[in-house]
Amino acid sequence: MEPDELRYTAEHEWVRLQGDIAVVGITDYAQRALGDIVYVSLPAAGAHLAGGTACGEVESTKSVSDLYAPMDGSVIETNTALDSAPESLNADPYGSGWLFRMNVADPSQVGGLLSAAEYRALTESA
Repeated sequence: MEPDELRYTAEHEWVRLQGDIAVVGITDYAQRALGDIVYVSLPAAGAHLAGGTACGEVESTKSVSDLYAPMDGSVIETNTALDSAPESLNADPYGSGWLFRMNVADPSQVGGLLSAAEYRALTESA
């Protein structure tokens, strides 16, 4: 179940807002669809991201999927623990499996993200 306090993208990323900082990860739905995750490529700290553009990859035993920036902003930190333990994305996608933190350039872009109810409706119709 997707936590109600988070926002979501149609590309299956979640966003936890902490002021003008966004913590980004992939949803439980996404990690289940991918299967066992074996490698994660994340944007570098300092990278400027444009919302909706590819910024990394998640590789599983089934496929490779792009990660997308949920909003415009700059990466301030990546989850380096995923370098040695990418399976954290499967075990705890909303906790220790977070991907990166970013400064949000335009907080009004949050309005373009999906609520938990909207995201659930999207995944139920898939």
